[in-house]
Amino acid sequence: MLPLLAVLPSVALIVYTYRKDTIEKEPLSLLCTLFVGGALTVVSAVVLGAALEAVGEELIERDTMAWLIADNFIMTALVEEGGKYFVLKRKTWRSPEFNYIFDGIVYAVIVSLGFATIENILYLLDGDLSTAILRAVLSVPGHAIDGVFMGSFYGLAKRFECAGERGKCRANLRHALWVPVLIHGFYDFCLSTEDELFICVFFVFEIIITVLAFRRVRKFSREDAPVIQ
Repeated sequence: MLPLLAVLPSVALIVYTYRKDTIEKEPLSLLCTLFVGGALTVVSAVVLGAALEAVGEELIERDTMAWLIADNFIMTALVEEGGKYFVLKRKTWRSPEFNYIFDGIVYAVIVSLGFATIENILYLLDGDLSTAILRAVLSVPGHAIDGVFMGSFYGLAKRFECAGERGKCRANLRHALWVPVLIHGFYDFCLSTEDELFICVFFVFEIIITVLAFRRVRKFSREDAPVIQ
């Protein structure tokens, strides 16, 4: 039961995103490469996260607000989203398959869910049914939401590059990294405070960001266009 619940949320979200790519489907070989690449960033996240934590302990006192901010926004969010972004750009930016704006969302979500699947499996090795359900509702969709925002800016960046608008391209590439980092960091920060007020803020934030992500997917799917016009 738990092994199924560990992968089912990712499968459902991948299928949903894939079906929203209505104009031209991406090759499965590329999507599998992105999924595996995203999964492998779990390793880099563990290694870099541990290294940054060791440095952080020399600079910041634990159990302080400064530590919570550094831990959640830098040691976790930046490391994880940075790894996903690295795989995304390295594997797709020059790919001839990247010819529609919505492709950026598909690629980024697949990479994010590769990471989320492995992370979920590791959490559920010692978890129970309640943990599996909670992560299926919050954690895995949270990674997909990060992917939606990363991918939408990434797709726009490709469009602007092809149009010769390098400034807008660079700006959207920055947004493709830093918007997911901020979303991810704030998500983790609210939970790690273990404060009732921040827990309430978290649930409000989660509802808002989920609605915005679904709207973004529908909008970019409906208004999809070639990166070269």
